[in-house]
Amino acid sequence: MKTSDAKLFLIKLQQEDGKSYSSIHTIRGVLRPDFQMAVDDDILVKNPFGFQLAGVLVNDAVTREAITKDQMRKFLKFVHDDVVCCKYYEVVYILFHTGMRISEFCGLTLKDIDLENRTVNIDHQLQRTSDMRYIIETTKTDAGTRVLPITEDVAQMFQAIIEDRNAPKVEKSIDGYSGFLFYDDNGMPLVAMHWQHRFNHMVGRYNDIYRVQMPNITPHVCRHTYCSNMAKSGMNPKTLQYLMGHSDISVTMNVYTHIGFDDAEEELKRMEEFRKAQAEVEQKKEKTMSQKMFKVV
Repeated sequence: MKTSDAKLFLIKLQQEDGKSYSSIHTIRGVLRPDFQMAVDDDILVKNPFGFQLAGVLVNDAVTREAITKDQMRKFLKFVHDDVVCCKYYEVVYILFHTGMRISEFCGLTLKDIDLENRTVNIDHQLQRTSDMRYIIETTKTDAGTRVLPITEDVAQMFQAIIEDRNAPKVEKSIDGYSGFLFYDDNGMPLVAMHWQHRFNHMVGRYNDIYRVQMPNITPHVCRHTYCSNMAKSGMNPKTLQYLMGHSDISVTMNVYTHIGFDDAEEELKRMEEFRKAQAEVEQKKEKTMSQKMFKVV
């Protein structure tokens, strides 16, 4: 099987079978690791599904927008205070404040978390295939392999997770990795699907209680929200590209294009306050110099 065959297969799914971009993305996500095993076993020379999907198909998926800072604050407070959802608070907080892909988070082991130096090593991700096999894959892109510096509050969240960690007596090893942060009742590490269900439950519970509804929040929305918040705070795009693990700066820059009038107005106010502060410092310096010269005279 050649790469052209794989591309034609996915194009047919979209153009003839009417499959959505997101569905085809999922199908490719299942096929790619399977064919990679064939490459690893020397059955194939090259993975035919190793290409970038965006360059082959039209992305008709609905864009998952970031939520506002106020929505994030309200949702985090609800999760923290709710008697049912509170056990997920640390995870939600970490995803909102690191921008990690959920598969990267699921793949984290105790060895990847350095609380002393406040860093998290990301060089793999945990996936579960359609036939229920658990596999470790490399990061989504080469740029996805990175060491994330984390803030003190995020480090505290990881510390709480590690202290409350309920690991099975015999920890499952997957492709040489063990010591995962979360396990299910069968002693298997949690994967993206588990957290997707938990987020659906948390949002549904929130919307059952409050009149003003919370939009759909997923682990990926947390990632997009983090990226958006960092962009609005004025973070250097190249720094943000590294933190997000984007292989192409254009992906990062697309977040900056979502900034609207309110963001621009806020940024101008911030710059004006900075200019005034600088002017005050200069005036104080000039006044001090004048006073020194007067004493000398």
